[in-house]
Amino acid sequence: MATLLHKWNKVSLVQRILIGIVVGIILALAFPHAAGIGIFGSLFVSALKAIAPILVFLLVMSALSQHKKGRPTNMKSIIVLYALSTFLAGLIAVIASFLFPVKLSLIQSAEGLTPPGGIVEVLKGLLLNVVDNPVNALMNANYIGILAWAIMLGLALKNAKDTTKNLLSNFSDAVSLIVKWVINLAPLGIMGLVYESITANGLASLLDYGKLLLVLIGCMLFMALVVNPLIVYVNIRRNPYPLVFSCLRESGLTAFFTRSSAANIPVNMKLCEKLGLDRDSYSVSIPLGATINMAGAAVTISVLTLAAVHTLGIQVDIGTAFILSLLSAVAAAGASGVAGGSLLLIPLACSLFGIPNEIAIQVVGAGFIIGVLQDSCETALNSSSDVLFTATAEYAKNRKELGNA
Repeated sequence: MATLLHKWNKVSLVQRILIGIVVGIILALAFPHAAGIGIFGSLFVSALKAIAPILVFLLVMSALSQHKKGRPTNMKSIIVLYALSTFLAGLIAVIASFLFPVKLSLIQSAEGLTPPGGIVEVLKGLLLNVVDNPVNALMNANYIGILAWAIMLGLALKNAKDTTKNLLSNFSDAVSLIVKWVINLAPLGIMGLVYESITANGLASLLDYGKLLLVLIGCMLFMALVVNPLIVYVNIRRNPYPLVFSCLRESGLTAFFTRSSAANIPVNMKLCEKLGLDRDSYSVSIPLGATINMAGAAVTISVLTLAAVHTLGIQVDIGTAFILSLLSAVAAAGASGVAGGSLLLIPLACSLFGIPNEIAIQVVGAGFIIGVLQDSCETALNSSSDVLFTATAEYAKNRKELGNA
């Protein structure tokens, strides 16, 4: 048994995950009513979600407290890349929606949901999350609040004694080790997630929304395989695809199945470590990216909003379309701070065209129907690009330093 475990652990995590996917599909087809199999997926995601807030809090606080004055980081460049990618995602989604217009039947409802009333309300919610009670933020996985407190405490502890800083570092390393233990269970967890997804969500219900899904997923693939590589190439001036495919394979794959940028933070941290990136930068940029780097959400908001516009026969001029791109980018950055994520921000974008809330909520309902694939692809794009742009900023800085040498 020990020999088998040793051989299993020597296989790469990606290969083990692929094995888990295949086993999950086989079990779902052979034993569709074996409810106990799905619990492995729930346990895996719950474990990641439980440890991720503590990991983020300790990593960011420890990194900032031990950062020495004068030591450069790449945060400004990373934030610019995050913002650029999110805006371009919204713009491309708008263009694609005009090239391939989609209409909805608008018969589904999403009762009981309360979307934000405007962009001011979204920003107000984000600001309130910043000043949330730190214990409450950790308990409710409020990552904006967690980041705010971690940054403030980290900066406040920069002048603390070395023993205090070492204690923080030790706690951070201990939680990181626990995360590695959890990640090693990913193949088993993803097997359960695949099994549960296939047995609980038949593909028949998605047929009526096939064109909408094609536009959504097509935009996300275009971002992942064309736009993001172009952004990377402009910065590092070499073939971007080895880095792009590495991020998609090792980060995007797990994010696709967990459907949570927060739950994928530990996976991204491990990938950054594997790529040899600066810990001072990625210990802050990865948790920040899970909060504000939301290109996939911008695509979802733009495509579904314009689907409602086309359905109602509303004429849209170029200026309004451009404003929608900006609005979807800003709203997407606040998606993690709103219950329901990107889908509940659709009524906000619909209000730009005077679409009544009753119809906008029906569009949200249609979004929930295709949410299995839409949310998976959205999270895969969001999470994988967190690592992609963190690495890009560092490689670009190294290229400039070599050029100046």
